[in-house]
Amino acid sequence: MIAADWIALLPLMVLSGAVAIQLLVVSFWRRHGLVAWLTVIAFGATLASIPFALPVLPRAVTPLFWFDRYGAFFYTLFAAAGLVTTLLSYRYLQRRRGDLEEYYILLATATIGAMAMASAAHFASFLLGLELLSISLYVLVGYPEEHHAPLEAALKYLLLSGVASTTMLFGMALIYLDTGTLEFAKLATVLRGGDAASLYLVVGNTFLLAGIAFKLSLVPFHMWTPDVYEGAPAPVSGYLATVSKGAVFALALRYVVDTGALQSASLYFVVSAFAVLSMVVGNLLALLQQNVKRILAYSSIAHMGYLLIALLVVSSAAPTIGVETALVYLAAYFAMTLGAFAVVTVLSRAEAGRDADSMADYEGLFWRRPLLAASFAVMLLSLAGIPLTLGFIAKFYLFSAGVEGARWVLLWALIVGSGIGLFYYLRIIFAMTRQHDESVGEIAPHGSLADRSAIVALTLVLLAFGIYPMPLIEFARTAMASFGAATAAARVATDVLGGGL
Repeated sequence: MIAADWIALLPLMVLSGAVAIQLLVVSFWRRHGLVAWLTVIAFGATLASIPFALPVLPRAVTPLFWFDRYGAFFYTLFAAAGLVTTLLSYRYLQRRRGDLEEYYILLATATIGAMAMASAAHFASFLLGLELLSISLYVLVGYPEEHHAPLEAALKYLLLSGVASTTMLFGMALIYLDTGTLEFAKLATVLRGGDAASLYLVVGNTFLLAGIAFKLSLVPFHMWTPDVYEGAPAPVSGYLATVSKGAVFALALRYVVDTGALQSASLYFVVSAFAVLSMVVGNLLALLQQNVKRILAYSSIAHMGYLLIALLVVSSAAPTIGVETALVYLAAYFAMTLGAFAVVTVLSRAEAGRDADSMADYEGLFWRRPLLAASFAVMLLSLAGIPLTLGFIAKFYLFSAGVEGARWVLLWALIVGSGIGLFYYLRIIFAMTRQHDESVGEIAPHGSLADRSAIVALTLVLLAFGIYPMPLIEFARTAMASFGAATAAARVATDVLGGGL
């Protein structure tokens, strides 16, 4: 490896080195605050290292990974989400029993897995990153261990996610049986060779698609999502809704662009059905909920359906606008969803043994915590796509991409789903304006400076980019600058490095 290869690996090396330091510190000093702030420094250093890696990108360091600005875009999202989750987790965990230091180590290792998936150019690296992310999340969902609900949620997620991973692995095996390769770049030559797809290839891609649909909690593979989000600690629910889904979508988008997998009419129809069902069913089921975390869970299902519009446009005659739309929408989704779960985290009380997930917990919030309520309202209105928020810009991009790709059925589903979603988002805001019922109990004490800083930062991001989105749009365009050429360049680099599977 030459110096440029090490520089390309810098963000991953910084975070991996931080995990090693965390393990050494925990081996000698069990200090919750120390490990928490080491994690904050680790994520901050990872974010700071990304600009140093950009000049040497794109680059294939090994046949397993393709490092480019597209991956760096997701590195930024994942590290920022990890930083916000760490800030939110400190006060949330402080009054709970048990060993808490491993929580932050698992948070860092999960982020490493997500970053590996964003740069994966091979099924082996995809599976490696996916399992590193998933195994860390199984344990994170189980915190705090003294309560029943997190353990039940962790068990459900472990069993069902294991089945999904096995399904994907079987699909990869069938694809390898038919093509003789596990590299995305070499798969492209087979899938685009003009020959009719064999049964093994079609079935393999179908199994792979089913596993990805589960990880993205698309209908009808969505049933685990509300139960896991409700049972998991609020900061972990936010992390699961953003980083986990963002990593899987980053990999799916790269796979579709590099291999042209959705050129198959049958697979394209299946993904379109997933999109429509997720947009409509996710929003309809959210209407029936009284639990705020379950509402946000069904909302995330609907938003993944929205995001599939960009994926489907990528496979049509407008691939550039599809990728750009996906990146802008994911950035908005991360900020909106993390912000919503941040408010739930701040309002949760350790002594109550549960999160602030009941609608009653938010009654009168505008009168008791006006700034916190205003921030939550901004998050919800942005999720609904109201103008002057980043959520509006993201949905406008989606609508434009759908028009560009002439995806009229998907656009109607987007319009109907957004209309339904506006109702249940406004229902939460209306609850915050009602007079508080004193019998419900006292509200949680004010959050720490770290909590408040995270919420204020996310609120400003949604408002600032909602009013002037050009910096984010330029960031997305820069990220996709070398993305279209990735397949050919990665193929050449792989051949030089000696190939392999």
